[in-house]
Amino acid sequence: MRHTNVSHRRLDDRAAKLKRLVSSEEEAKKFLIANCFGERKPFCPRCRENKLYILNGSRYRCSSCKYTFQDFSGRWINNGGLSCTEWIRLIQLFAEDNTAHAISLDLGISYNAAYKAVSSLRFAILAQAIDAVQLLGPETGLHKHLNNKKLTGIPAKTGSEVIPVFGVLEKNGWVFIDLMQNINAESVFHFNHNFHLKLVRHGSIIHTDRYQKYNALILCGDDSLPLDYIRKYPGVTPEIEKSGGEFWTFARDRFKRYKGISPHRFPLYLKELEFRFNNRDKNIFDILVNYVCKIVPDVD
Repeated sequence: MRHTNVSHRRLDDRAAKLKRLVSSEEEAKKFLIANCFGERKPFCPRCRENKLYILNGSRYRCSSCKYTFQDFSGRWINNGGLSCTEWIRLIQLFAEDNTAHAISLDLGISYNAAYKAVSSLRFAILAQAIDAVQLLGPETGLHKHLNNKKLTGIPAKTGSEVIPVFGVLEKNGWVFIDLMQNINAESVFHFNHNFHLKLVRHGSIIHTDRYQKYNALILCGDDSLPLDYIRKYPGVTPEIEKSGGEFWTFARDRFKRYKGISPHRFPLYLKELEFRFNNRDKNIFDILVNYVCKIVPDVD
């Protein structure tokens, strides 16, 4: 009973905090700025210098590199063009696992604005992964989405799009999604044809049976791959269901909600699901706020 009462108080405190933040743009901005700088004074997002000149319009100029910026410049939250209260509401809705379409309707904003803000959250989650440097590099093509720390939308096709393959490793209630270094999409078909590695296809997503230490290999294909080669299952076979573990059951139903996933954005969805699975017993709102307020890393 005592534990239940404590849990209820925490829920009530969170609800009161959220209500306070979304009712005042000033309160929401103070909350987000505090997450950007913590106990530190404002500092330059480019060179980290904290000796700044205060300009009109809530702007600063760095005394070292002369960069002029605002509180959210260079951070993930600087994408989407939303107000601070809209960001708070959007993060809460995203934490509750709502789609970009549902979020746009709830907030009364355009789908494009909601999608860009949700994409910022997904990038922010991926950027905190231990393999973020690889994931934001040429091996996935995600670096093409970033220009001067801003999201640029969908890159133009070059005819040689990267189709990364990931290994899914589940252990002791945790899941780890690894970018496979020496395996490409063609290798997966080769393993199936020559070594009888079982595959299933759900739309453009291909999922294998157990491979070496991994519960599965997973990738998102496009028309450059012989997708029709794989029989399209309405569900997964018992063997692959068993090898896929809890994560595959967790992820499979969510993949169905994501319309039109492409190979170059697939890593964002995978790392989001890794994050959600590993934090499935937590309220992730504060974690997401912390992530989206971080400075966008430099990418090549």
